[in-house]
Amino acid sequence: MRKILFLDSVHPYVEKELINSGFEVQHDYSSSREEIAKRLSEYYGLIIRSRFKINKEFLSHSDTLKFIGRYGAGLENIDTEFAESLNIKCIRVPEGNRDAVGEQAIGMLLMLLNNLKRADAEVRKGVWRREENRGYEIKGKTLGILGYGYMGSAMHEKLKGFGCNVLVYDKYLEIKDKNVKQVELKVLFKEADIISVHIPYTEENLFWLDKAFWSQFQKPIYVINTARGDVLRIADLLDAIDDGKVLGACLDVLEFEKSSFENLNSEDKMPADFVRLVHSDKVILSPHIAGWTFESYDKLAQTMISKILALG
Repeated sequence: MRKILFLDSVHPYVEKELINSGFEVQHDYSSSREEIAKRLSEYYGLIIRSRFKINKEFLSHSDTLKFIGRYGAGLENIDTEFAESLNIKCIRVPEGNRDAVGEQAIGMLLMLLNNLKRADAEVRKGVWRREENRGYEIKGKTLGILGYGYMGSAMHEKLKGFGCNVLVYDKYLEIKDKNVKQVELKVLFKEADIISVHIPYTEENLFWLDKAFWSQFQKPIYVINTARGDVLRIADLLDAIDDGKVLGACLDVLEFEKSSFENLNSEDKMPADFVRLVHSDKVILSPHIAGWTFESYDKLAQTMISKILALG
């Protein structure tokens, strides 16, 4: 019987359907990567979220592994090139949470443009300031999408009813859809009022959105990042806000996520740039939940199963 090892907890539907399809399922949520590597040759497949990096040394311990199922959109924690050289299929399931990401990106943007966070807090204190909380509409603005994969295209779809001009930049993809206005980066720098980030994390994208990046925009902009924290340097974004280059930001992901926020329970333990970030009233924050809806939880599981069973 082919064994599949779960390294992270996922929707119970995945385990149920694998067992129904004749697989043996095991779980290990606590052993180190080195400990698991020693018995890796027992398994036909792995299911993982983001527990640890699956590198060349780890994969070299098995000649039986046929797939790695990443329960999410990105494969940055997996040495996909080496895995594929061993005929190990790397599965990801961005189809499952693309709608959730697109909806939250727009929700955060509406919250920011209309000062809803501040206005809500003020009304709860009995403060009624209408003029000071006058907002801006998305209609008529030019919104630039960086990256047109599953998430960027979902954002494009969600924007159709807002009456804004949408421009797309993707350095990896030539978009065939005639309804998508694909442009060079210099066009975004010239025309964009809002930027929504949907690029993957790669070494070349590490802190790509830095001081030099923000300095090239010809108009003050709003920024949304629901992609990966390490593509955007927080210190440089905050400087751009202070300089008026960036009017505000919606951040679902942060470069600090590799730290355990559960253990950073006092300001003196927080990264200095994070402390500065949370004191800005021009930023909307959420804890990497853009793709974390009840519906996406189901869809991720269903998509994962369909891709595993399609392997034969």
